[in-house]
Formats: sequence, structure tokens, C-alpha cells
Amino acid sequence: MAKLKSTFKNMFLSLSIISLVVAVLLAQVNKMTAKPIAAAKALKLENAIKEVVPEFDNNPVEEAYKMATPNGDSLLVYPAKKGDEVVGFAINTYSNNGFSGNIQLMVGFDTKDRVVNYAVLSHAETPGLGSKMNDWFRDTARPNQVVVGRNLSEGNLSVSKDGGQIDAITASTITSRAFLEAINRAYMVYKKSDVDSSATKQNNPDSNQEEEGGESHE
Repeated sequence: MAKLKSTFKNMFLSLSIISLVVAVLLAQVNKMTAKPIAAAKALKLENAIKEVVPEFDNNPVEEAYKMATPNGDSLLVYPAKKGDEVVGFAINTYSNNGFSGNIQLMVGFDTKDRVVNYAVLSHAETPGLGSKMNDWFRDTARPNQVVVGRNLSEGNLSVSKDGGQIDAITASTITSRAFLEAINRAYMVYKKSDVDSSATKQNNPDSNQEEEGGESHE
């Protein structure tokens, strides 16, 4: 019996040492990969902004601010400037009503209410169906499904099945509705992001937090 107790004690000690070594190794791996992961995310963000707004020469990421939506949350806005002139806004928007949940987009507008382009940042939609939103809504060969170039001052976008202007992705109406919901949410913020308001928010970031009144959703 004494030998059995000794065996259990040795096993416990060995497992404790192994667990400690593994924990230290994992901590080191996380430390080593944190900076590359952060750099990759920053590069993805920068590329998404470049993809969706007219050419600019400022740093939209450094000048970004949050703006409240009527729904009580807030979106990140990236102002694109050429010299001292604002040429457009990239807006990080979302919908939680996709077929598989959350959809994240970067949507760009010029200064005349028009969608310049969009980039899909993340989603969990069905491959080969909902995932087609990456290209579906900018396929100029099929103008009835294109959102790029649309002037949203003429009204919110919706799928044709709901009486709207946009043909939904084949067999993916739920995804299409969620995609357009995210576009419309971005436009609600865009309407408030004129040159004067953006300049005020950049110069007085503390006032931004007081005006937002909602939680961020990045």
C-alpha cells in the first residue's frame, strides 16, 4: 500500500511539472505571436479602407472616431481626406441577422451619398451560398444586384423579394437581407459624418464619448 501511495504522489508531481512547463511555453508562444497578429489585423483594416473609399493621403485609422446610430450602438468611422478636403468615409458596420449570425463589413461612401465599395471583414455564412456576398453585390454584369454606386439618399436598400431594388443572392435571401441591413446601418452614420462634425470629433475626442450614448460594436 505504501508503494501505491508513492506512485500516486509521483504521478501527481509529474503531471504538475508537465502542466507548469506547458503553461510557460504557451505564455511564451502567445507573447511571440501577439505582435504579428496585431500587425496582420492592422494591415487588413488599412487594406479594407483603401478598397472602399476614393484615393486619400491622410491616415484614416489615426483620425477614426465613433458615431452613434439610432439603434443605440455606435460604429467606427474612418474619414478619408485629400489634403484638407474630405473625399469619403469608410464605416465599419455589421448585422447580427445573417443566416449564421454576425456579418462584419467595411462600407465606403463618397461625399454625395453614394456607395463607393464594400469589403467583407468577417462572416460565418454557408460556403457557396451566403459567402457569395463577397462578389455578388458588385457584379456589374448584373446591375439589379449591385450596391456599388447606389445613392442611398433615395432610400434604404432592400431585396427585391421585399419590394426593394436589389436581387438577393440565389438561395440566400437571409444573408442578403443582413448584408443590406449592414449597408443601411452604415449610411445612417454616414449622414451625420459631414466635414464639420468629423473635424469637431477629431479635435475633441472626449465629447465623442458623451454624444455616442451607446456601446461600440467593432
